[in-house]
Amino acid sequence: MHISKVSNRATIAEFHGIHVQLAEKNKSWIPHLKQDIEKVFNPKKNKLFTKGSAERWIVQKDGTTVGRIAAFINPKTKNSFKQMTGGIGFFDCIEDQEAANLLFNTAKDWLEKQGIEAMDGPINFGEKNQYWGLLIENFENENTYGMNYNPPYYRQLFEEYGFHIYYNQICSFRDIYMPMQQVFLDKTERISKDPSFKIVTAEGKSIDQLADYFVKVYNDAWSAHEGLKGMKKSAALKIFKALKPVMDRKVVIFVFKDDEPIAFFLNVPDLNHYFKRFNGNFHLINKLRFLMMQKFGRPEKLIGIIFGVVKSYQGKGIEGAMIKWSQELLFDTNYKDIVMTWVGDFNPRMLKVIENLGGVLYQKHATYRYLFDRSLPFERAPIIGKKERKKSE
Repeated sequence: MHISKVSNRATIAEFHGIHVQLAEKNKSWIPHLKQDIEKVFNPKKNKLFTKGSAERWIVQKDGTTVGRIAAFINPKTKNSFKQMTGGIGFFDCIEDQEAANLLFNTAKDWLEKQGIEAMDGPINFGEKNQYWGLLIENFENENTYGMNYNPPYYRQLFEEYGFHIYYNQICSFRDIYMPMQQVFLDKTERISKDPSFKIVTAEGKSIDQLADYFVKVYNDAWSAHEGLKGMKKSAALKIFKALKPVMDRKVVIFVFKDDEPIAFFLNVPDLNHYFKRFNGNFHLINKLRFLMMQKFGRPEKLIGIIFGVVKSYQGKGIEGAMIKWSQELLFDTNYKDIVMTWVGDFNPRMLKVIENLGGVLYQKHATYRYLFDRSLPFERAPIIGKKERKKSE
């Protein structure tokens, strides 16, 4: 077997080609768009290259490409753990442990030479809402846009090499019109009768306004979580500008109390409804097809990107009220189902909220970790809020 860096048009084509070839063997696997992936590895479009770095490789057997991998050092996260931690991602491989080991070793060697002591994977050289985690349960469900899909044997490739699960990622599903528990209906009714509460959508709102609302709620809702920093408005603007071309403003929801935002529920149509027809390539013809498809019908599936409630209103029924109000707002649309973006098992409080609102497992992914010093004890990701609970006891 021979491994080589991705460094020219030919190797870039092979890097994307093996992903599509493996996906073609599984009807539930919708390949990522190569144009989206190339943005991750373009220093002009990915600001993490300013202080970080990335490399990628393909492995060939008997002249045929049989696998790929990328390794990266994210300056935002490498010092966030006990060990200097890098990442691997965009891993694909035939069912061959030798080929997988060659890919893992090559990535490990590259990271180790730069002072890295551990690697997480498969993850993204970017935000966690895309290309993050190894699928380990519910392979019959299609992957939503930006989420990873892989055959079941990938888990063995990772674990045989020596990776351990650092945390599980739970992606939940809910029928939009499924009846809610009575306790949530009662709380929603009380909130609805209070004129100081109101719900608004993104309709008629500027990107600047939406970013303002989002930052106010986000920074309050997650400020107590260990390891999470506040978000600047510039980051929120970037999120909404990226969402603008595909945003359905009816399904971007904010809740206000006395004219102050206290909650949000951000949803987008599942773009894989369209992209599964494109075979991983968003070239000019497929762009034109995409525009036509958007005109003649929306997908039935929504992706719940994120929802949040400021601390002072958590557990008081706002979460259920947003679901109930969403049902009413979406009554005359094509949307039927919502798939929530993953929540880590290090966040049991949020998982309980989703369960209470009727969420069921759609897919389970796992983020793995490999410690380069094999004599060190392995530890799972810390549970959010655990330290705070211990202090209060």
